[in-house]
Amino acid sequence: MSAASQVERAVLEEEFNWLLKEEVHSVLKQLQDVLKEASRRFSTPTPGLESQQKQENFILGSSTMDQVKGVLTLQGEALTQADINLKVAKSSQVLHFQFREDKLWKLQQIQDARNHVNQALQLLGSHDESYHFKTGAEVNKLMDAVMLQLTRARNRLTTPASMTLPELATSGLMKMFTPPMPGDVMVNFYINLSKLCLTVYQLHVLPSNTTKNFKPAGSSVLHNPGAMFELNNNRFEVSHVHKVECVVPWLNDTLVFFTISLQLCQQLKDKVYVCPSRLIAVPSDAESISQYPFFVNLASRVYLST
Repeated sequence: MSAASQVERAVLEEEFNWLLKEEVHSVLKQLQDVLKEASRRFSTPTPGLESQQKQENFILGSSTMDQVKGVLTLQGEALTQADINLKVAKSSQVLHFQFREDKLWKLQQIQDARNHVNQALQLLGSHDESYHFKTGAEVNKLMDAVMLQLTRARNRLTTPASMTLPELATSGLMKMFTPPMPGDVMVNFYINLSKLCLTVYQLHVLPSNTTKNFKPAGSSVLHNPGAMFELNNNRFEVSHVHKVECVVPWLNDTLVFFTISLQLCQQLKDKVYVCPSRLIAVPSDAESISQYPFFVNLASRVYLST
């Protein structure tokens, strides 16, 4: 191997060692800062203590008819109050429901996303600044584990859970309201990206002697009119579906934090991959070092010291 190639290899080895010792920890610190900010948004109200996340009121709206109106109070992962007005189809009657004062409803999607963020923070915190990464594979393993948690966190906010109609009917959410929900009304709350959504289903009982072909509906995020299900030996059909939603700005911020964090992880993986591949590809000719002008000064310093 020529002297120039030896110098170039020494330069690249020094660059890679600097990457493992300094750059990796710099990126880990950036990731921790971003994810701590995301985690702070998910804070849960604790009785007797002031939460970092203030209560926010959101007005539910729809671009179609005003069959459903309401105001939701969100604090971190918890709905602490819901005030809903439902105009009954084919009637001028308006039903009014609100959460019981002793109840709050935790949104499982936000709770799961928070847990995944905290797991990512635990992974990052397991390697303090005194820890020396020995190989690129070790860095990649950590980044893959962090990215897995971040992807799961993002997916929980972007992909609402599918539920069957019987699952909705027997959900604990149905016991949250005063006055109690009538037997022909069901509700569901879920997160879709940065939106908090409320779906209200109005039902009617199918007569036992009906000739209508009964086919129970499967799981879905949103069931359509005509969907059927059976519960407690009674058969029901969805007659009307009303969906209203509101934008939650801090959920959008959180999704941005996830994107930034995933990009930081991928950029570090790319750097760790490129350095060893350049070491392997070091040619034997003296002109090769000119391909890396950024390291010419460093190369000269290494060459003079040998």
